[in-house]
Amino acid sequence: MSAAPTDLTGKTCIVTGANGGIGIAIAEHYAQLGARVLTTDVGESFAGACPAEHRAFDLLSSEGLQDCRDWIDAAQPDVFVNNAALFDMGNVLQADLSQYDRLFGLNVRAMYALMQAAAASMVAAGKSGSIINMASQAAHRGEALVAHYCATKAAVISYTQSAALALAPHKIRVNAISPGVIDTPMWATVDGLFAKFEGKAPGQKKREVGEAVPLGYMGHPRDVARVAVFLACAQSDYVTAQTLSVDGGNVLR
Repeated sequence: MSAAPTDLTGKTCIVTGANGGIGIAIAEHYAQLGARVLTTDVGESFAGACPAEHRAFDLLSSEGLQDCRDWIDAAQPDVFVNNAALFDMGNVLQADLSQYDRLFGLNVRAMYALMQAAAASMVAAGKSGSIINMASQAAHRGEALVAHYCATKAAVISYTQSAALALAPHKIRVNAISPGVIDTPMWATVDGLFAKFEGKAPGQKKREVGEAVPLGYMGHPRDVARVAVFLACAQSDYVTAQTLSVDGGNVLR
């Protein structure tokens, strides 16, 4: 018996939040495996090294979100990666409702709306596609300074499970990836926020979290992209409603 292929030739794959470190890595891995790659972010061009059909959308605006939904419907994806997200910090006394609105607006509301659009397109086209939602190790436990973000990522996992059960009769698989501390450009912002709220020196928090990982170092975007390849291809045909952790052993479930 031969192994299931990882080839994505002939597949249309959409990646949102495509200009972040993880988004770029996923798009590049899909392109290397033969996929037609479509990307979106707030920026007007795609920053990766692979060919991609790119569109810019502001997913926090109702008009931008609807335009993106229409774009997804027209593209008829086989694989949809829901990667766009925002991060911010503030303790319970400081994390105000404007921060709540922004994080829940993108990480939950837009995530759900785009997942819904991708699913509807797959059903209409009769495709047994794969939807991959990006969660986080923050979804599995609260953190004093990251309450809103943790809650949004917990919601991603819950919606992933519900959508997977609803779409199983259509043979559409819905799974989530839960990255741990991944060495992306965003970590400069995260490190700066921890320096502000915890009084740490620049670079200190990043070094500490890497050393605290059981494997002893921060992950690379390619580590997440490899799992996104698994969930996109035939090797995961019998996997749905799951959250796969890519965190070096940080979260034990």
